[in-house]
Amino acid sequence: MPGEYETFENVHLDLSRVPGKCRFAASGMGWKARSTSKDQNPEVWTLPANEFMQAHWSRASKGYELKVFTRTMGIVQLDGFEQDDLDRVRDAVKGYYNVNVEHKEHALKGWNWGKAEFSKYELYFNVANKPAFEIPYSEVSNLNLAGKAEVAVEFASGDNKKKKNKATAGVDQLVEMRFFVPGTVKKGDGEDGDNASEDGEKGEEMQAANLFYDTLKEKAEIGEVAGVTYATFLDILFLTPRGRYDIDMYENSFRLRGKTYDYKIQYDHVKKFFLLPKPDDVHMMAVIGLEPPLRQGQTRYPFLVMQFKKEEDMEFDLNITEEVLKQKYEGRLQMHYEAAAHQVVSSIFKGLTGKKITSPSRDFSSHHQQSGVKCSNKANEGHLFFLDKAFLFVPKPAVYMSHDNVQHVTLSRVGGSVSASRTFDVTVTLKDGQGEYQFNNINREEQASLEAFLKIKNLRIKNDLVEESNVLLSTLDDEMDEDEDDAVGNRADRGSADEDEESVDEDFEAESESDVAEEYDSAHESSGNSDDDDDAEGEEEDLDGEVEDVDVPPPKKKETREVVSEGPAKKKVKTKK
Repeated sequence: MPGEYETFENVHLDLSRVPGKCRFAASGMGWKARSTSKDQNPEVWTLPANEFMQAHWSRASKGYELKVFTRTMGIVQLDGFEQDDLDRVRDAVKGYYNVNVEHKEHALKGWNWGKAEFSKYELYFNVANKPAFEIPYSEVSNLNLAGKAEVAVEFASGDNKKKKNKATAGVDQLVEMRFFVPGTVKKGDGEDGDNASEDGEKGEEMQAANLFYDTLKEKAEIGEVAGVTYATFLDILFLTPRGRYDIDMYENSFRLRGKTYDYKIQYDHVKKFFLLPKPDDVHMMAVIGLEPPLRQGQTRYPFLVMQFKKEEDMEFDLNITEEVLKQKYEGRLQMHYEAAAHQVVSSIFKGLTGKKITSPSRDFSSHHQQSGVKCSNKANEGHLFFLDKAFLFVPKPAVYMSHDNVQHVTLSRVGGSVSASRTFDVTVTLKDGQGEYQFNNINREEQASLEAFLKIKNLRIKNDLVEESNVLLSTLDDEMDEDEDDAVGNRADRGSADEDEESVDEDFEAESESDVAEEYDSAHESSGNSDDDDDAEGEEEDLDGEVEDVDVPPPKKKETREVVSEGPAKKKVKTKK
């Protein structure tokens, strides 16, 4: 029989970061966090003795864990025990609360396939009849059928007041897990007999993934997280994430129900709300800013973008009593609405979330009297809106840039001729190295309106359009000067070529019968030595008296050329009869 109480040090409650002291007594169990210099009032938690139902002992991340199943408080996890503490814990739980501590062993094979078992508080993933891991239903925040045989399970993000959010206590957080559930099963064939739907016949065959989804959704109370539905809007077009969704609005959250994905979003996650007229004069866009962003697999959506037609009217009655309306939403909501669809939806969102509706700035008006301009961000086309305190690009990817974080705005034209271009680019550079966003293909007619707006908001403007024009003009002038210099230089570098072309050959006489001292004429003086001259004279004497007919070619125009002599020159002799 244990004493008055049993105390254990360095125990973590529900995966808490700070360890504490755990004490078992006849009145119940208590845990107190270790006091630190920053926290002068450490957390204290207690569990009455009548709440104990079951207790499991198993290996865990920080040592050994005692998992307590309670009647109304779910599952309590105490991690950090030593192996030698098992006997003391077993005696204390048995002596004080008359509950046996069961020793559980986990599967360590590392397999990623097994069997799902739904218990009262947890989902067990068993491998070889041993639990590989457990998922408390209180940690499941959302479910989606990602495919015909795939179920995506999303976990609590930390702001859900109803969930215990044990996962957020650690440094790293698991946000999503996917189960592949192939084949078909019959309702009621699961581990838990409650798997059979009350309104469906037991034994009806259905997809195993659908049964897994429906059972976990029921156990985790995903469909009943907010109680009574205050308002439901059907078939609303969303540009981000793309598709049509039904919107269910509750007291503390709203839900998006689509054909493939369902999303549950707390009102506390809504940080901004915008109502923007699309520049086509036909549609209105309602933009909801979320923090933390909405997750769909690896994709994050920090903004939800809805689109309505301006001429679409709506009559709507809230599903709420007069008493609740006066107590909680006096002056924020009304029982009956009759207006344009975008006004009705935005008004109800404003009343339930308490967020102000932001509209475009009156200081900006485009060339066509619109509140935004058409442009593109990388390969995505959209519209850039100018607000009183920020820039907003929608629909995808939505980009929000506060004026307080803007270092400067650059107007430029990348590529092409500056003077002939009909569009220009806007680059918004953020402070402290947060990066920059470039918006391309803005109509040149919007430049004056944009510059005027930036001056009104006292934002620094760096206009590369003017600089590029000046640079282009100076470059053209320099090229013209260089062309003139090159022409003069080429003419000077030709040397005697110009003299050959322009000088007159005074020795040349066209169609003259006089003998000119050519290189084959005896009168021509060779550049050779005296010995060659003697040889040539000897040859002339030997040929004296011989008669030889020689064809005399017609006179040719003298060609000026340079002859390089590689050896002694030979003289040719012209003979006559």
